Amino acid sequence: MWGSLPVAAWAVGDSDAPSTLAAQETASFKSNQSGSISQHRLTVELTPQSHRLKASDQMTVQLSGSAIDRLEFELAPTLNVTKVSARGNGHGLPLKVTRRQELSRELAGEPTQIVTIEFREPIGSQAVTMDWEYDGVIHDPPKEPRHLRFVTPSDTSGYIGLEGVYLSSESRWYPDRAGSIATFALRVTLPSGWTAVTHGRRLTPLDSEAGPAEAPVTEWEVNEPTEALTLVANQFVRTAREWKGEHGDPVLIETYLFPEEAALAQDYLDAAGRYLDVYSRLLGPYPFPKFAVVENFFPAGLGMPSFTLLGSGVIKRRYVQPYALGHEIVHSWIGNYVFNRPETGNWVEGLTTYLANYYYEELTGTPEQAREQRRLMLAGYAVYVPAEDDYAVAKFMRKTDQKDNAIGYQKAAMVFHMLRQEVGEEQFWKGLRTLVREYGGRYLDWRGIERLYAALTGRDLRRFFAQWIEQPGAPQLSLVQAVLARDPQGAGRSQHRLDVTIVQRGEPYGLTLPLAVSGEEGHQETISVKVGSSSDRVQVPLSFMPASVQLDPDYMVFRRIDRAVLPPMLNLFVTDRTRTVIVPPTTAREESSIYRRVVERLTTQEAADSQKVTTAVLPPEGADLGRSGGSVLFLGPTQRDAWRHASDPHCAARVQLDEARVAIDQSVVEGTNLAVLVSCPVKQAPGHVATLFYGMTPEAAGRVTRLLFFYGWQSYLIFRDGAVVARGDFGGDRESERLSVR
Repeated sequence: MWGSLPVAAWAVGDSDAPSTLAAQETASFKSNQSGSISQHRLTVELTPQSHRLKASDQMTVQLSGSAIDRLEFELAPTLNVTKVSARGNGHGLPLKVTRRQELSRELAGEPTQIVTIEFREPIGSQAVTMDWEYDGVIHDPPKEPRHLRFVTPSDTSGYIGLEGVYLSSESRWYPDRAGSIATFALRVTLPSGWTAVTHGRRLTPLDSEAGPAEAPVTEWEVNEPTEALTLVANQFVRTAREWKGEHGDPVLIETYLFPEEAALAQDYLDAAGRYLDVYSRLLGPYPFPKFAVVENFFPAGLGMPSFTLLGSGVIKRRYVQPYALGHEIVHSWIGNYVFNRPETGNWVEGLTTYLANYYYEELTGTPEQAREQRRLMLAGYAVYVPAEDDYAVAKFMRKTDQKDNAIGYQKAAMVFHMLRQEVGEEQFWKGLRTLVREYGGRYLDWRGIERLYAALTGRDLRRFFAQWIEQPGAPQLSLVQAVLARDPQGAGRSQHRLDVTIVQRGEPYGLTLPLAVSGEEGHQETISVKVGSSSDRVQVPLSFMPASVQLDPDYMVFRRIDRAVLPPMLNLFVTDRTRTVIVPPTTAREESSIYRRVVERLTTQEAADSQKVTTAVLPPEGADLGRSGGSVLFLGPTQRDAWRHASDPHCAARVQLDEARVAIDQSVVEGTNLAVLVSCPVKQAPGHVATLFYGMTPEAAGRVTRLLFFYGWQSYLIFRDGAVVARGDFGGDRESERLSVR
């Protein structure tokens, strides 16, 4: 029935409860009618003890078109709408409200509530003000993700509780319409001692919050349009200082930490200032009034406009590295100011990874450090993306596992590195500043980035973006012939000529490929050649007699590297389709319980693995490694001899393991508080590894077990009291990428 409150209002009765969950999954919620929300004015009261939220929202909806008779909004299914009213052009708009539940594709099949507002008479283009009142419970306790390296935050759609408050876009804690980009005004009431943090600028000073002692009130304004508002709250200690860059107004940098970690505030403020200095010069003025580091009550590493939310575990470990805090600060420009259009692929994480995880190393470190970052990006793809599971960068939406990380973060980052080489330094950085300036507060997709750089350079970049973004896979390159063709008439630069044949397996890519040529008396030169077919013969003029040629030794071009070429490492065990764990004998009860945690982590990961890889867990007396094949993980000090017997002898000879001493290559460490993680190729089985993990004592091993799978990229690591004191690689077999000249 039509509302009988003032002609523009509707109130909910007991009979209007949401309908039963729809039996089938629907498309992601999008109204086919006009109506984007431009502003929310939210008043929210949070009661952590009962997980409850009580709220009102005065929103402005911009209508365009004619004969609009309905609008649909999304809201959490646990929230009960008690009143809705609307007015436009100075008068009330009679309306009727219905509700239903569906499965949201955007939220991975989670139930969502669709609230439909039907107008008694169709209305045309205008700004409509709607007032909502609603309340209910948001109580989805965080669950630890089932991944070996915690590549995703804890799983929760939203939580209000005594441990803390976390309300994000997935919580659907206020009514919204897909595709809306809005400003916000927010008034939050919390229990005494609690502090709220959200986007934008705090209007209420912390030392003068209004309201009764048991219910302090905080007001915020968010003048920068945003896709969604995240609200967090807890019992924080706040520390702040002012930062001022080369452009714009002063920015407040803050920390909101739990009392136990409050002493770390200055470290985070110092690091935030450094990153703001660097990235404001690269990308333009910082776009928000503040940047805050906020501690969270469950594992998280999330970037929102004007703040980042980090779990206590990483806060305690001083999460200030470029790939950590630096990454979240880059999101202030890329992702939180220029928005990603999700249905056309997520470019934001690739560019953020390039600027933070990689480029900061290039800018402030050594060429060797930058090269190692590029090598790791190629290695991540080689290890975690088998050809049969590959997909195009344009298909990447969000990270749920390491395969997504390798494609959407690492491969996409290398695409930006190659774009930089393709268009040149000046045009690349000019393009990024243009991107931020022109698209701030707007959506951008991969095709928009292509158009931007094509216009800037006056070049057709279609093949570049088509091969790297729109098709799956990567080049598979090999050198098959390097022949000296001396020109007796040549002189100087052209005195010698090297003819090199380069083969691409699969669909050929158009590439500018570096070749490093080495000669007698230490001569070396790197020359770029263009290839674009299944087999290219290129001619390289030289001023010295060449002895060998190597394909892209500095990893400047993204490509698929064979697993057998990679250095031995724990991650080759983790991703092997056939793997075995050899556990300590049952007689070593204390030792066995420590290493059982490693096995439990593996089995938990397997339960979430879509590939359904299973691990054989065997006692030493039941192991027949000759028949099992694949990679092997040996656990415990009693497995040292078995590991050595299974390993390639040339590799194992570089490792000396004694009762209180470890010597690996040039690293020698002594003590009884040590733990060791070391990998060698399996004897006569390239691409498979034999990995050994043990501690000199059960306590020494126990300090490492929980984080063991974070250390998957090196051939060996030595730990003292749980901290890494030595690490290194045994080097892979790159002979397939190097040829002697004949």
